[in-house]
Amino acid sequence: MKQDSLSLLRKFVAPEYIYGAGSRKLVDRYAKNFGLSKIMLVTDIGVQEAQWSKEICDILVNAGFEVIVYNDVSPNPRDFQVMNGAKIFEEQECDSIVAVGGGSVMDCAKGIGIVVSNETHILSFEGVDKVAIPAPPLICIPTTAGTSADVSQFCIITDTTRLVKIAIVSKMTIPDVALIDSETTTTMTNELTAQTGLDALTHAVEAYVSNANSPMTDLHALEAIDIIINYLPKVYENPNNIQYREKMMLGSLYAGLAFSNASLGAVHAMAHSMGGLKDLPHGLCNTILLDKVIGYNFDSASKRYRDIAGKFNLKSSVAGDSFVKTDMMKFLKDIKQQLGVDKSFGELGLLSKDIPQLSKNAVNDACMATNPKETTNIDIERIYEEAI
Repeated sequence: MKQDSLSLLRKFVAPEYIYGAGSRKLVDRYAKNFGLSKIMLVTDIGVQEAQWSKEICDILVNAGFEVIVYNDVSPNPRDFQVMNGAKIFEEQECDSIVAVGGGSVMDCAKGIGIVVSNETHILSFEGVDKVAIPAPPLICIPTTAGTSADVSQFCIITDTTRLVKIAIVSKMTIPDVALIDSETTTTMTNELTAQTGLDALTHAVEAYVSNANSPMTDLHALEAIDIIINYLPKVYENPNNIQYREKMMLGSLYAGLAFSNASLGAVHAMAHSMGGLKDLPHGLCNTILLDKVIGYNFDSASKRYRDIAGKFNLKSSVAGDSFVKTDMMKFLKDIKQQLGVDKSFGELGLLSKDIPQLSKNAVNDACMATNPKETTNIDIERIYEEAI
């Protein structure tokens, strides 16, 4: 039977983005280009303490824009935080959003935008292509090198009733412009640097082995892996080196473009479930799961994992499959130890009794659809058990 030609088609979407030190200072120029007037600046307390949101606010105010600051954003942003932000946006008659922060801030900003334009609850958008009306103009200025929410069509929000993180996947969540400035990452702690860097690595690995991969996403994913493997240990040891910070921001950008178009897999599906239940850092959840999911998936995408092993500079990349799989898992365990993030879910409070619900949530996550290996509840439960 001839394969449906439509199944061979691939699309690639990306926002306009400016990459480079100092690019954040172009925010007023883009605000003028978009014809903005009253801007909601979405940020969080940590970014405010680091002075990045104040700097952006001052640039906008000095350029003649009115700015309303919304900072009620937690890690793993909650549904009610999005809804509160949307209410303030409407009450203050804002016309646009500037997000200054990490993935949680940018996801909350995306959520506020689509709630405002579609006039419905944020949780109603769960899944793929459920957003009908575009959001108001959105400018993203990331302050971490890992989440890539500034270039992706993903928006991740915590459902506080079900205690699960939902994935909203839609072109309507892609920012209008991203100002990707490595200088904003210089205030990250080493712990955050490691966790977000390994989050970016996970994005690239999962995008490359995704069953929705394409030549365009492969290009970005492999380059991201190469950059991150070489520069994450360096920036961890030399956190003030701006050249290393620039490389990590570039690696994060490439990884984001890859996964936004190829989607992700079991690592992210399981991490979303875990983050929703235990409110754990997303990058840390991915870090704990990555090597274990590779072990589970390997036989279904061995050629692609071999390519990744080559980017890890592993000599075993030309050996038999069992050697490559074992070597990759050991390599990732070693780098986690080197970066001080060699933790387990057991240490973070996961109990065996939690696993059936975690597994149920994970298999229903949108990211699981593009995992290279079909999964069952039992499969996912075993991986969670291994992660304890």
